[in-house]
Amino acid sequence: MAITLASLRVFVEVAECGNIRDAAHNLGRTPSAVSMALKQLEADIGGALFESDRKTRLSPLGRYTFSIAKPEVMGFERAVSAIRAYARTEAGRLELACVPSVASSLLPEVIERFAEDHCGVEIELRDADSETVAREVVEERVELGIASPPTRPLPIVYRPLFRDSFVLVCRDDHPLGLDGAPVGWGSLGGQRLIANGSAARIEHPAHRALSADSVLTVRNVLSLLAMVRKGAGVTLLPRLAVPVGMSGIACVPLAEPACTREVGVLTRQGQSTSPAAAAFLSEFQRLLSERARDGGLVGLVLFGSP
Repeated sequence: MAITLASLRVFVEVAECGNIRDAAHNLGRTPSAVSMALKQLEADIGGALFESDRKTRLSPLGRYTFSIAKPEVMGFERAVSAIRAYARTEAGRLELACVPSVASSLLPEVIERFAEDHCGVEIELRDADSETVAREVVEERVELGIASPPTRPLPIVYRPLFRDSFVLVCRDDHPLGLDGAPVGWGSLGGQRLIANGSAARIEHPAHRALSADSVLTVRNVLSLLAMVRKGAGVTLLPRLAVPVGMSGIACVPLAEPACTREVGVLTRQGQSTSPAAAAFLSEFQRLLSERARDGGLVGLVLFGSP
């Protein structure tokens, strides 16, 4: 018969204990089963591993076998422990990509909660626009994506989470932002609109016309808000993208027909989620539900909510 890792583990345990009885107790086996396993191992190796039947002293072959077998047994046990820890979300690595507005507003608390119960899991977060997030998932650079749905067919499973309303973002002393009343599309005519990646998906004809006349596009949200605060123009952003209470900035709701963006979870088609990813998504959805129940999600509508 072939030498197995299980038989080597029995041998290492007996060698360390110096007797069969204690080794059997540690292994959860009967002394007779341990004794038979040792005899079979010696037969497979072709020599005696102990100097006597009492198993108190290793033979030269036993000492050599022990020096080779122990690191292998320990390595296997470490591997088993790591696998079990991964399954229990006590270890592992989670890579995800997320649109900046969600990464900056919701994920900090999600990650904090997740880390409390899964401190052994490493997290790598990349923030990017929705198209880049989808590409990262498709190319398997990340396991999870949080973004708007793909605009073209991709091998991706998309599950919607919530809708977020677009708002007009302007200086707090801008005429359109002074009273906070909803702004109609007609009022945006003649405004210097700063284009951005999030608003590029808005299909409203008035917005398309305004975007066609725009001479400035800013992709980074923080830079975009700085431009608005300096008076370079106005822009349209999802409400979640604008930090609450940001000085010098006003967020004005759009009059009907208002515009929304949809955000959901992206995973690769045909690939199940890891235990860590499943736990992270559960924590994320729990936070969304709590915020919605407490009224802490201004402008957001959760899918599945009444």
